[in-house]
Amino acid sequence: MPDTTSFRDPMAEAFESQRGRLLAVAHRMLGSHADAEDVVQEAWLRLSRQDTASIDNLAGWLTTVVGRISLDVLRSRRARPEAPYDDGPPDLVVVLDEGPAPEDDAVLADSVGLALLVVLDSLGPSERLAFVLHDLFAVPFEEIGKILGKSTAAAKMLASRARGKVRAAERPTGAGREQREVVQAFLAAARRGDFQELLRVLDPEVRLTLDAPGGVVVTLGATKVAAGAQLAGGAATRGRAAFVNGLPGVISWREDGAPLSVVAFHVLDRRITAITAMVDPAKLALLDLPAAPA
Repeated sequence: MPDTTSFRDPMAEAFESQRGRLLAVAHRMLGSHADAEDVVQEAWLRLSRQDTASIDNLAGWLTTVVGRISLDVLRSRRARPEAPYDDGPPDLVVVLDEGPAPEDDAVLADSVGLALLVVLDSLGPSERLAFVLHDLFAVPFEEIGKILGKSTAAAKMLASRARGKVRAAERPTGAGREQREVVQAFLAAARRGDFQELLRVLDPEVRLTLDAPGGVVVTLGATKVAAGAQLAGGAATRGRAAFVNGLPGVISWREDGAPLSVVAFHVLDRRITAITAMVDPAKLALLDLPAAPA
């Protein structure tokens, strides 16, 4: 980032005034704080090499640059799907579920909004850029078309298609009361070791992604996931309901107060369709997690 503390460089100060918004754009595009910082740093480097007299609208110019760099990163990910987004832990925001009354669900708005990042990952790079820039940051379709190398009409179509996917996914990814009840039923069944009840709340094709010290392990199918939940049921007794990036989940601690696991659940039609669990102590230690209850 430009250093504006030791001198008053008008260009650096102008960039610094835009930095927060640019980081927000890049983070919504990429879902990673580290990648967003890298993109904004690259935008600064490009600005420092630019003849600023030729820039009529600095905010628009910077948004275009950040958009193009982010698009390149997204396309690179698609070409190398096995590559991690960054070397650090995933961007997880975990807050305890204090059980608000239904009429107080507006309190959850910020947490639920984080689940949008999960939905955005299902979009193609061009769809994601069009949706994020237009619907979240009000960038005109004409400018979005220029970033994508497409017509204004094509940019509108991409955003419309992305919007439809986001709306279709809002219900299953939202941490509403129904989804929380399904997760609570799953955890209760795991504590009891009730295999049949576990099967009842799991989608037959449920996918469990476990981020463990030895790497990421994926388990497919309700029978295998239910069997694993029976074995791990003891951890649920030391857990608390939570929201993980806006999704209903649970956080568990060891006896010494160190975090044991963070789990997020995707629920559709009252069945759990996907479970993401982090149990790697090294990654858990890097997350900003709530303290273990006294």
